[in-house]
Amino acid sequence: MSGPYRVIQWATGNIGARALRAVIEHPELELAGLWVSSPAKAGQDAGVLAGVAPCGIVATHSVDAMVATEADCVLYMRQGTDIDELCALLVSGKNVVTTRGDFHHPPAMDPQVRARVEAACQAGGTSIHSTGSSPGFVTEALTLPLLSLSRRLDCLTIEEFADMSSRNSPDLLFRVMGYGAAIGAFDPRKVEHVRRNFADSLAQIAEGIGIEIDEWVAAGEMSPAAKRVEIAAGVIEAGQVAAQRITVSGLRGGKPALRFRANWYCSRDIAHADWELRESGWRIRVEGDTPLDVGITFPVAPEHYAAFTPGLTAHRAVNAVAAVCAAAPGIRTTVDLPQVIARFP
Repeated sequence: MSGPYRVIQWATGNIGARALRAVIEHPELELAGLWVSSPAKAGQDAGVLAGVAPCGIVATHSVDAMVATEADCVLYMRQGTDIDELCALLVSGKNVVTTRGDFHHPPAMDPQVRARVEAACQAGGTSIHSTGSSPGFVTEALTLPLLSLSRRLDCLTIEEFADMSSRNSPDLLFRVMGYGAAIGAFDPRKVEHVRRNFADSLAQIAEGIGIEIDEWVAAGEMSPAAKRVEIAAGVIEAGQVAAQRITVSGLRGGKPALRFRANWYCSRDIAHADWELRESGWRIRVEGDTPLDVGITFPVAPEHYAAFTPGLTAHRAVNAVAAVCAAAPGIRTTVDLPQVIARFP
């Protein structure tokens, strides 16, 4: 395609607003439209909603108006996935890059939903791709080149670390996530949510590298604070929940072959001394004939962290627009696509 890609931004939450700004400022993208979930935002200039100068594109709450708008791609970042909405966009000739995790591994999708989406892609000559930072970049895009150094893989382990101590969100930490509570059973719904998202992403990698996984299992664990700790959101007493982790494992012959572990904590001074809690970031370990241990941290001050994190997910999606627009019709995965390359002003 010649000329800039015309892009519709779909929703303006924390990640969507960051993506919107990135599209407006991108040298090879042109904002064609903006859909907002809140009627209160409808009618406002997209630039103002993105925190930059007005750009002349007015936000709308109308799905029909956006389906009728000429565009090459939609950055789909709303809460929840509306398959009817997505299919209408795909049939209308618009490719879709989404931070929703529904399309990481097509064989794991509901067969009827997959058939509908594939049919919409064929009708519109379009493609759809799920991406983000995690799952997405760290479980797929970064993993593939690391594994390209090996000829035998015993186990791949990806660990994510999130220090919640500087987050001043008492309702989220204490009510929703359960910090500061008595140690009890891990919420099985939370475990299943993480299992589904990360098993789908890692299953794509397993299929790409030719490893057959027998089953995907997940388990949640909690660790109490070893002593009283004060965090931005309040106080956690000794013996109350201060750290949590969920491990998702793809088993082959009864042993983990691919594994993801989310480590969330408000204090590193916990009763489980064997939990190796690192600063926020990722650790990727490859066990096999070419062992690797790769660590990634985020050198950002705590007061800037909330402004920094949306870009980890939003920017990957924005940078993928050109690759997805050029892809063959259908549900496209990281294994299918060429390397995503950022283009800077």
